[in-house]
Amino acid sequence: MTSEVNGTQIRFDAKELGEILRVPASGFDLYVREDKFVLGYGRLLELAQKFSQQPGPQIPQSVKRGDMTLLHQLLFWFVIKNVIPRGQGHNLADAMDQCFIDLMDKGEQINLPSIMIRHIARIANSTRDHVLGYGFLLTLVF
Repeated sequence: MTSEVNGTQIRFDAKELGEILRVPASGFDLYVREDKFVLGYGRLLELAQKFSQQPGPQIPQSVKRGDMTLLHQLLFWFVIKNVIPRGQGHNLADAMDQCFIDLMDKGEQINLPSIMIRHIARIANSTRDHVLGYGFLLTLVF
C-alpha cells in the first residue's frame, strides 16, 4: 500500500500494517469480490447450506441475514462493519461474507492487514459509480 498523507509518502505491506495495528498478519488472506468461485463450488454450496435456515440450497447463493441463526447474524454484522466495511445497507451475505463468517465461527485466523490492503486497493481503483464500502481509518504516528 502506497499513499500520500499531508504531503508525506507512506508505504507499508501487510506485515508492517500488522505490526502497526498490533495484530497478526497471518492466516486466511484470500479476498475476491467478483469471482467467488475461486473458493470452489463445493465450498460455496457448503457455506450457503450452513448459513441458510431455509430448506437446503442446491446451488451456491447469497443468504438473507434474517435466514441465519442469531449467532451468524451477529458475525455477519461484525464482518460488514469491521472486516470489510460497507458504505450502504447490506442484508445479503454473499460468498465472501459467508466465508469470513465461517472462519470467525470456527475461530480460524484471518489475515486482517492483508484483507484491509486489498479492500482499500479495490475501492480506490473502482470504476463503479456507487459506493463499494468504506476504507479503514488508520492513525499512523510519524
